Amino acid sequence: MRVVTDDLTHPDVIALVELHLKAAFENSPPGSVFALDLSGLRDPAVTLWTAWEEGALLGMGALKRLDAEHGELKSMRTAPAQLRRGVAAAMLDHLIAEGLARGYRRLSLETGNNAPFAPARALYARAGFVECGPFADYTDASFSRYYTLALDPDV
Repeated sequence: MRVVTDDLTHPDVIALVELHLKAAFENSPPGSVFALDLSGLRDPAVTLWTAWEEGALLGMGALKRLDAEHGELKSMRTAPAQLRRGVAAAMLDHLIAEGLARGYRRLSLETGNNAPFAPARALYARAGFVECGPFADYTDASFSRYYTLALDPDV
């Protein structure tokens, strides 16, 4: 598996972003979708990485800079044909390592609280993320669940 910084031009990456958004809207109530579209992923505060194997897109994950010490995980998605191969765990490990390399003291994320988001919540819990309250500009407390991981033991 090769993880690369992505420029959002490959058709398979664009299709995976579109699938990610479609699933978010299908599985979340109105007003509770915070997934980034292509323009949001192109924001200078966001870096997207994709995982590849022999020309096949395996998955993606993004990191958004909230401030000098805090990053947000965004757009975690495994390509449907690549499920159950450890892609999400490998991408999460990459994002955590990148957060450490950037000097972040904390990584946080928002996800849904219903059954379709259960695998994501389990993945984050296995990696040491713990539930927290809304962060950054989030206010939704009815559907969203928030998680954080201290990268600095003093946090």
